[in-house]
Amino acid sequence: MKYQFGEKIRAVRERRKITLKEVAEKAGVSESLVSQIERNRVSPAIDTLLALADALDIDLEYLFADFRRDRDVKVVLKKERTSFTKPGVLYERMAQVEGQNRDGIEAYSIAVAVGAKTGSTEYGHKGWELGIVESGRAELTVGNKTYSLKPGDSASFRADAPHVLANGGKETLKLIWIITPPKGEIGS
Repeated sequence: MKYQFGEKIRAVRERRKITLKEVAEKAGVSESLVSQIERNRVSPAIDTLLALADALDIDLEYLFADFRRDRDVKVVLKKERTSFTKPGVLYERMAQVEGQNRDGIEAYSIAVAVGAKTGSTEYGHKGWELGIVESGRAELTVGNKTYSLKPGDSASFRADAPHVLANGGKETLKLIWIITPPKGEIGS
């Protein structure tokens, strides 16, 4: 949908009791053009819009306040999550959004059984990962260093190093795990 400024420009002009002719003269454009812009018949060039904003002493933030407020939101209901399993590990995909230039994100709810682990000691992948422990005890190894994490703890790291997430406790380990850019598959 094309963004329209007309209503805001007209409202300010009328509230300040300024005529179309006065605005046009101050902005250096025709009265007809100002009228067409106010009625959203034409979309102003950026220099014309700036001139009108100057003529009416309008803050640009006011003109653009509603721009791009309507965004697509992908909702995944818990009962509709896609799930995947590996030995001892259940992944439930909470989100997967591909962005431009691979700037998307994917997120999982992960349950790791006692004694189970996921990841790779051989390789990593491009991007970043962020994990938050919900319950249980995690042993996260990134490269050559291991970190012990308890409920409420989080860890973030560049994912290009080999990394392994293991259940280091005596109950199921539950985590929220976020990867960017998305790998598009469950993996390390």
